[in-house]
Amino acid sequence: MISDELLKILICPKCKGPIEYITKPEEKIICRACKLVYEVKNNIPVMLPDEAKPM
Repeated sequence: MISDELLKILICPKCKGPIEYITKPEEKIICRACKLVYEVKNNIPVMLPDEAKPM
């Protein structure tokens, strides 16, 4: 699980907008504006636009 402190400072690297942290059924971070899904691996968000998946 990602710490609350980290979640407070994370933004979408593509649009610099707000992100949403989802924990079920799997951990992921989404940007609704860009319609991208960023994976979370070993409690570390992979915030690379090139590795993001479309929603």
